[in-house]
Amino acid sequence: MFTGIVKGMAQLVGIDKKEQFQTHTLRFEPEWSAGLAIGASVAHNGCCLTVTRMDGELVSFDLMQATLRLTNLGRLQVGDFVNIERAARIGDEIGGHNMSGHITLQADIVDVINTPNNRAIWFSIPLGMAKYVLEKGYIGIDGCSLTIGEVKSDAASPLAHFCVHLIPETLSRTLFGRRVVGDKVNIEFDPQTQAIVDTVERVLAQRS
Repeated sequence: MFTGIVKGMAQLVGIDKKEQFQTHTLRFEPEWSAGLAIGASVAHNGCCLTVTRMDGELVSFDLMQATLRLTNLGRLQVGDFVNIERAARIGDEIGGHNMSGHITLQADIVDVINTPNNRAIWFSIPLGMAKYVLEKGYIGIDGCSLTIGEVKSDAASPLAHFCVHLIPETLSRTLFGRRVVGDKVNIEFDPQTQAIVDTVERVLAQRS
């Protein structure tokens, strides 16, 4: 379980590619490794991965083919950075919202609007998934717990669009300070929103 409060960015320093499988090795800051052990869960751009090897500041994780296909982790190259969050512990402050680390889909960045002390980023997703995106609701983007600003959809278009607003602290701590139009980001919808929407749809379908 994660809270969506990204601790920082770790650099990918090695990729070992095998058939339908990859091992990624990242360089961790010392404070991120405190208490870390093989078998622990760490979110990479919001995707929950398991520690498989530790060698000083170098920490390795195995990725199955489904993970590489479904998330933007399959697009990474040596030298790239990922957002990192250690698994939540009982008693920790929850500054974001509960997140599972299970990515639903990737969204495209379609616009970046910079203003003094703020950046608005617009994303596109399939129209059918917009039911989980509610203004002022929560969403997980590349592992960051964020509040949805606006949502725009048109039944004539196969895509829906939504935006988030980012403060300088978030831009400096996460990949959002480097993101540009055309980038793909990992999306995890708020599980409570998903549960409510799916339950209502199921009940209405049964009644009809």
